[in-house]
Amino acid sequence: MLSTKERKFMTSETASASEGSTVVPLPIPAGKAMDPAVALSLNVHAGPGVYALLLGSGVSLASGVKTGWGIVQDLVAKVAAAHAPHDPDVAQSAAEDPEGWWQEKFGESLSYSGLLAAVAPTSAARQTQLSGYFEPETSDGEGGAKLPTAAHRAIAKLVKRGNIRVILTTNFDRLMEHALQEVGISPQVVHRSDQAKAIKPLAHSPVTIIKLHGDYADLDQRNTVDELGTYPEDQQHLLDRVLDEYGLIVCGWSADWDKALVRAVEGTRSRRYPMFWSQYGPLGNAAQGLTAQHSAAIIQGMTADELFTDLLRRLEALDHMSTPPISRDMAVVRLKRSLADPVRRIEVFDLVDHAVTQIVSNSTFERRPLGGVDYRDRLGEYRSDSDILLHLLATGAFHDDGTHDGVWLRARDRLARIRNSFSGSFNDALESLRHYPALLTTWAMGVSFVLARREENIARLLTQPTWIPVFGDREPEKPAVYLNPGRVLNHDLLNEIFKADKGTAYKYPQSRLLRQDAREALRPVEPDDAAYEFACNRFEFLASMMALDLGTGFRAYPWAGEFLLESSWGYTNGLATAIEQELTPAWPLLQGGAFEGDLQRAKDAYKALVEWKTKNPRW
Repeated sequence: MLSTKERKFMTSETASASEGSTVVPLPIPAGKAMDPAVALSLNVHAGPGVYALLLGSGVSLASGVKTGWGIVQDLVAKVAAAHAPHDPDVAQSAAEDPEGWWQEKFGESLSYSGLLAAVAPTSAARQTQLSGYFEPETSDGEGGAKLPTAAHRAIAKLVKRGNIRVILTTNFDRLMEHALQEVGISPQVVHRSDQAKAIKPLAHSPVTIIKLHGDYADLDQRNTVDELGTYPEDQQHLLDRVLDEYGLIVCGWSADWDKALVRAVEGTRSRRYPMFWSQYGPLGNAAQGLTAQHSAAIIQGMTADELFTDLLRRLEALDHMSTPPISRDMAVVRLKRSLADPVRRIEVFDLVDHAVTQIVSNSTFERRPLGGVDYRDRLGEYRSDSDILLHLLATGAFHDDGTHDGVWLRARDRLARIRNSFSGSFNDALESLRHYPALLTTWAMGVSFVLARREENIARLLTQPTWIPVFGDREPEKPAVYLNPGRVLNHDLLNEIFKADKGTAYKYPQSRLLRQDAREALRPVEPDDAAYEFACNRFEFLASMMALDLGTGFRAYPWAGEFLLESSWGYTNGLATAIEQELTPAWPLLQGGAFEGDLQRAKDAYKALVEWKTKNPRW
C-alpha cells in the first residue's frame, strides 16, 4: 500500500512500471531548483561510463600550451621574420593575419599541412619544430609549464574510477595522455581518420581519446577555417556514434570555429542523456544555439580545473553514501590482503583514513559536547568510534614490514589534533578525554611494535607530532608527555566505574582500562594473555622513560601503570633488569631517534624512572 506522499511523487509512467514493466532510471534534470553542477555529479554517479567529454583549448590553457591556431600564428611569424630579417615589424603583422600574409607572400591559401611541409618537410624535422610548443623544457622551470593541469589529473581519476570512458578533444597536445599514464592507464588514442575503423570497441577500452583535429605531430592536423569545415568519413562516423550513444559534458570549447563539430552536435536530434556545458565566460552565438537546441544544463563561472576537481569531490561524497559501511572484520581482511601487494598501497591508506575520518567527524563539539553526559558514556562512545581503527592499526603495525609505517602514524597524528581547539561549556575531565582515541591508538600500536619486535617505531610514535595545550603556558609537548594516561584519563572517575562494575578499585585504573579496551584488537596478533600483559608492561616502561626525558617540571611524569607492580618490575630477571642490560648504542629506540640517539640520555631516563619508583612506594 502506497502512502499519500508516495502517490504524490509517482507519475503515471512509474505507477504503470510498478505493475510489471521495466523501470528505467530517468536523468536528473538541472533546472531552477537544482544547481547544474549538482545535477552533473548525480547523473555521472548514477551512470558510470555513460558520459563522454568534449574538451576544447580552454582545458589546456592553464598548462601554457598554445592552441593550434596560436601555433599557426607563431610559425607564420617565424617564416615572415626569416623572409624579411631587416623588417622588425613583419613578424607581428604576419601573426595578426597569418592567412592574409601567407596568401600575399606565396599566392596560396594557408593550411596547416602546407605550413608544416614548408617549415619541416620530414617527420623528424616536424617533431623537432613542434615539440617545443607541447613538451616541457628546462627553461619552463618547475612551475608546471606544459604539464597536465588539475583538470587533466582530475579527469584521469574520473577515468580510473570508471566514470568516463570516452574523451573527444580538439586539442593537439598530449596532456590528457600524460595525466592518464600518471595513474597507470594507457589510453586508446585515435588521432587520424584511418585509425577509426581499427580501434577496439569503445565499451571494451578503459578509455578512448578521439583527437578530432589530430595530434601535434600529424601532417593532416586541422587548424584553419577551411580545414575545420569537414571531417573524413570514418572519423565523422565515429563522432556521430559517440554523440548519439553517450551523454556529453562540454568544457573549454567555444564552438566558434569548429564548423564540422558544430554541425555534428546539431545533427544529434534526440539525446539519450542530458548535455552539460561548462563555460567560464559568456556563451557565443554558436554555443547558445547548441545549448538551446539540446536543453543543455549550463555551468557558468567555473574554470576547467574547478569543474573537474569539483565533480571528483562530489562523486567521492556520493560514494560514501552509496557504499555500505564496511564491517570491522572485513576491514581487517582487506588490510591483510593489501599489505603485501604494492599495487594496493592506496587501498591500505583509504581503509585507515576512512576509519580516522569517522572518529574525527564524531568528535566535534556538536556531537561530543563537554557537558550533559556521564563520563562512562563518553568513554564508551570514544571506544566504539575507535573500534575499526584499533583493529586496523594493531594488525598493520604488527604485520607490516615498514612499508606503511607512515600510514599508521599519520592516523594517530590526525587524532592528536582533535584537542587543537575549545568551544562551549567546560568540563576538565571530558575535555582531557578528547585525546582518548589518540591515546588508545598509540597504545595499540606501541604494544604491537613490542610484539613484532619493531620497537624503533616507538621513538616516532612518542615524539611526533607536537601539540600545544589549549590552556596554560601553551608550550609545545611531545606525545610521550601529552598522551600520558594520567593526563588524559581521570583516575578517580575511572575507579568509580570499576567499583560499580567489578566491586574493586585499581591502583592504576588508567593502565587497566587501556589494557582492557585494546585487548580485543590485539588478540589476533597475540592470543596469549600473559604475553599480552608482558608487552603492555614493556611499552609502559619505555613510554615512561621517554616521558621523563621529554617532560619538564610537573610534566616530567611516567606513564604510571601496572608495569610498576613488583610482579612485573622485579629486579631479579624482571623487566627493569632486562631493559637496563639492553641500553647500548644498538638499542632499537636509540636507532629510531628516541633520546636524540644519545645513549647517556637514555641511561639518565632509566635512572630517573628507578628513582621515581623509589620515592613513590605507594605506587
